[in-house]
Amino acid sequence: MAGAGAAVASQTSDSNRQSHAASHPRHWWYLFFFVSGFPALLYQIVWQRALFTLYGVNIESVTMVVTAFMVGLGLGSLLGGVVSRRQDWPLLGVFGIVELLIGLYGCLSLRVFHWAANFTAGVPPLETGLIAFLLVALPTMLMGATLPILVSYTVRLSHNVGTSIGALYAANTAGSAAACFCAGMFVMRWLGESRTLAVAAGLNAIVGASVLAWQFARKNAASPAQTEETTQSTQQAALSFPAAAILGAAAGFIALGYEIVWYRLFSFTTGGVANSFAFLLGAYLLGIAYGSQITNRFCRKITNPQSFIRFLVVTVFAANLLGFFVAPILFELAVRTSYLWALVPICIAAACLGAIFPMLCHASIPPDGNAGARTSYLYLSNIIGSALGSYLTGFVLMDLFPLRSVNVMLTLLGIGTGVALLLTAKLPRRSFLVSIAGVLVAALVVVQGSDTLFHHMYEKMQLKDKYQPAAEFASIVENRSGVIAVTQGGAVFGGGIYDGRFSVNLVGDSNGIERAFALSYVHPNPRDVLMIGLSSGSWAQVIANHPQVEHLTIVEINPGYLGLIRRRPEVASLLANPKVHIEIDDGRRWLIRNPDQKFDAVVMNTTFNWRSHVSNLLSVEFLELIRQHLKPGGVHLYNTTGSPEVLATGLRVFPYGMRLANFAVVSDSPLHLDAQRWRDVLENYKIDETPVFDLSRPADSQRLNEVLSLPATLDRDLPNFFTLESAAHIRARTAQVRSVTDDNMGTEWSGQASE
Repeated sequence: MAGAGAAVASQTSDSNRQSHAASHPRHWWYLFFFVSGFPALLYQIVWQRALFTLYGVNIESVTMVVTAFMVGLGLGSLLGGVVSRRQDWPLLGVFGIVELLIGLYGCLSLRVFHWAANFTAGVPPLETGLIAFLLVALPTMLMGATLPILVSYTVRLSHNVGTSIGALYAANTAGSAAACFCAGMFVMRWLGESRTLAVAAGLNAIVGASVLAWQFARKNAASPAQTEETTQSTQQAALSFPAAAILGAAAGFIALGYEIVWYRLFSFTTGGVANSFAFLLGAYLLGIAYGSQITNRFCRKITNPQSFIRFLVVTVFAANLLGFFVAPILFELAVRTSYLWALVPICIAAACLGAIFPMLCHASIPPDGNAGARTSYLYLSNIIGSALGSYLTGFVLMDLFPLRSVNVMLTLLGIGTGVALLLTAKLPRRSFLVSIAGVLVAALVVVQGSDTLFHHMYEKMQLKDKYQPAAEFASIVENRSGVIAVTQGGAVFGGGIYDGRFSVNLVGDSNGIERAFALSYVHPNPRDVLMIGLSSGSWAQVIANHPQVEHLTIVEINPGYLGLIRRRPEVASLLANPKVHIEIDDGRRWLIRNPDQKFDAVVMNTTFNWRSHVSNLLSVEFLELIRQHLKPGGVHLYNTTGSPEVLATGLRVFPYGMRLANFAVVSDSPLHLDAQRWRDVLENYKIDETPVFDLSRPADSQRLNEVLSLPATLDRDLPNFFTLESAAHIRARTAQVRSVTDDNMGTEWSGQASE
């Protein structure tokens, strides 16, 4: 049987295997497969990011890009399976050539992506997925082919499928985990996209050249395929291959589903810091690697097929119960110590999840000449399940159900998978009944206990050590685009970070809305305005009611804000305002798709400069795109969130500009600043027919004069938030600051902690 493959080899095969083990004393290709996993993950990070920059970070584009990667890996596994059947081919040499080809594409990839973007950027989601697949098809297929090729080679030596797949899968995944931690700590911050790809390609070249050099040096030595018989197992597998394929797909679905859930939780807890997700993925992959590695021991020791199946059943149940409890553990750690400790239970749960695939392979694949090909089929089924898990969990389930329910569904699906395996374990009647009773109790605990365990989950993740049991958000919106929470006081948190407040009151300004009212100070006649980002709708309400504005186009990536706005009297009328047109899309993507749209002003109350993907709206390349959408004399106003790099970038792309509070105001034309014009507009400003200033009240008159004193702050060293700074002054003090580009990604990988 597959579980006892090493024990049934013939004496001739034993002696040959010992001879080859001596010539490969430590199976050195495991080390190279580890190194191969390192650039593979770097490629994935950079390529996905580059594609998101070109095609948008809205959930549709993200889903299509991720699915394209999965499809490429799946097709590659089939390709590797075909190659692995060739007994006359030097499989290590093939692996070396594959590594060189991946490295070559890595060197050219960004140029290829940008060339393709010139013709295809802004296409609909389905076409986005097809284009993304075409762009990454070659390298991802090559990556997917390497596992079956090396499995076939290793099984020829070890005659044990489980140990071969477990060790190889562990080595490659551990390399990817190491890449995650390195990317989060220094690689992406120090090197940016292009130089990270150069390093990755260099590692591929080293691996490929080293393997080919070894193969050339040993070209006259006997290979496993030449000196030992290709054995065909005479024993039955412990698990039928079709059953293993179905279970492999289910395991992939559940594993990726949990990863999506954990990413949503971690992203909310950290406020969307780029490197924190790299650490989460690193912990996840490290767990997968360790789980794959420990299967080596059990595949060697457990030779009874039914005992092996029973151990697999226990592993499946443990993986899913641990996966369920990761979330509640994270909530408590966020309150009591540090959410980073949640990486430990994530790693442990992932270890159990990671053990399932090689164990399924060991239980269903005989250690013969077709082991590599059969591995490719199981790998394909696992990838198909993973792609569906990513798509259905992130794109469908999270749009229909709260995260707590999604977590419960995944756990119950995992428990059901364990029950399906349990039915094949041939337990004694008493043991079977006890096991079923235990399963029912576990399912009951998951369903009934979820309300308590997930109570105030978002409050705990948001407030952390400041959390009190009485704290409760007034509103929470969960959908596939993210999580929006509103406090009792009207503060809005999008994705776990402050995102504005429901307030249009300039007299009692609590959200810095003076910046929105300053539009007439920097532009003489802003009739057509584009706003990227909606959030609470407060800024949009101010601009939509501006006396001079005739049309306001709003591009918002998360439709969840619309429901919240509809329920707030301060801003509800925005949705019925005939001046206003709202598009649900990625801002950059929308601009690319609408090249003919021109505006007098583009306004962005951008989120914090260190959040993941925000440099897509702050980079030189994005500002050049904005420039194409400004009418003559048009201005671009956007939040720098206090970043010197962001401010300096704006004044290097545009010849004219200034700083207004923490906003950059930039233009291709000289700014026409006019305090009297601003006064006239403010005195006649109404929101929903209610004057912004009631000048019969002393407090309102005083506040108006206070607002209009802003011009007097120009280039003065004042502690006030609302001050002005000239372009010359900014350029002098930021001369040594680098510009934000798509390649260097600004401050995203700076390690900024969540506020």
